[in-house]
Amino acid sequence: MTVKPSSDTMATVGDPDPPVVPRHDLSATVAERRDQGRAARQRAPRRGHGEWSPSDRGHDALGTILGQNAIRVPELLPLRHGRMASSPWNYYRGAAAVMAADLASRPDSGLEVQLCGDAHVLNFGLWATPERNLAFDLRDFDETLPGPFEWDLQRLAASLVVAAREIGVRPGRADAAVASAVGAYIRRMARYAVMPELDLWYDGMHVDDLLGYFEPADRGRVSVHIDKKKKHRNHRGAYARLTTAAHGRPRITEDPPIRVALGDDEQADLVDHLVAGYRMTLQEDRRALFDRFTEADVVRQVVGVGSVGMRVYLVLFEGRSGNDPLFLQFKQAGPSAYEAHTRPAAQANHGARVVHGKRLVQSATDLFVGWGSLDGHDYYVRQFRDMKIIPTIELIAPRLAEFATACGETLARAHARTGDPVAIAAYLGKGRGFVDAAGRFARAYADQNARDHAQLMDAVASGRLPAHDG
Repeated sequence: MTVKPSSDTMATVGDPDPPVVPRHDLSATVAERRDQGRAARQRAPRRGHGEWSPSDRGHDALGTILGQNAIRVPELLPLRHGRMASSPWNYYRGAAAVMAADLASRPDSGLEVQLCGDAHVLNFGLWATPERNLAFDLRDFDETLPGPFEWDLQRLAASLVVAAREIGVRPGRADAAVASAVGAYIRRMARYAVMPELDLWYDGMHVDDLLGYFEPADRGRVSVHIDKKKKHRNHRGAYARLTTAAHGRPRITEDPPIRVALGDDEQADLVDHLVAGYRMTLQEDRRALFDRFTEADVVRQVVGVGSVGMRVYLVLFEGRSGNDPLFLQFKQAGPSAYEAHTRPAAQANHGARVVHGKRLVQSATDLFVGWGSLDGHDYYVRQFRDMKIIPTIELIAPRLAEFATACGETLARAHARTGDPVAIAAYLGKGRGFVDAAGRFARAYADQNARDHAQLMDAVASGRLPAHDG
């Protein structure tokens, strides 16, 4: 028997027999929510977050890395290993699964949010909102899943120490950056605990707000960098740099193994199935806009460090004017690294999981985000280089603490949107207990990351693990 959704249920659009899903229970008072946060200190004492015991991690880091290779393109695995072996920082960026297992081996608060899942310092950046404003926000959601709020915060804290060591920043400055990030998170979460829900949801950080974190002497240098990147990191800039004319039509230039051309039959299969399926996940108004573009070329692409080996396609579309390019990136999505330690994703398609997380966490989301499947693999879709400005360690190093403050506040906003800011703020409190613990953990985990990187390098040097640069 079909049960029609009542005012206490939610239905899935297009489901012929929608399940009955109770609404979230909002009956708890502020005092009860605050008590819940304080009670979580018994489950996971705040100072305990500073402890790290390598003997209790319960897995082998190299085995965890290699366990992710099963769903990746085999011929790209040596490139992945080579990139991760190149430095402890690159290893950290590619080893989200290692840290997920490590975080899960320790007591957690049980205060859940929608995790970014890979909230390291360079996964915060600028990108264009649908209104064409530059917003500062989290930008990578391959590992997004509900989980304890502190896992994202610890991933950010440790990344600051690993990144600082990469470029020779003094330990004291790295410690100050961790304290700045975590302290900013705590203060901003306390603010969100008393903010009206709609105000919280509409809150965000635009480019001028980000510049305000820097000292006046540094703002000009950062602003010039942003303006320069904004002018070129768009569809027309990508078209000028990445395409050439062949037989009267634009073609994305090859650059093996970074960009590899596909045959006509493979392109047709991708367009007929993956692109067609993705189209149906767009909102109707955006689908109408998408339909004004025609596929022109497809290449396979290699991106990032942790994503190397995952199937990624760069698709060029042309608008009706003939001078109106649109680049979309179709990126394979596998299970989140956290699923083995929490619970399976609620979405059947892992591309849908990524998009769901993006929409929950980001202050605004790309017009063309969607998902699809091809040959048993899930994908999510986003615009390629739509004014996306990713910082470099070298750029932010002179003002690492200021940049870390912006990251901490941004992460707090993301968590407050999807978790309970009252409970989280009550758990964190107003003292330095959690801040100091985060600093101790960040240093200890950076040491662990260095040991894990050395393990990978030994496997490469001995010939047990094929690797090459690219």
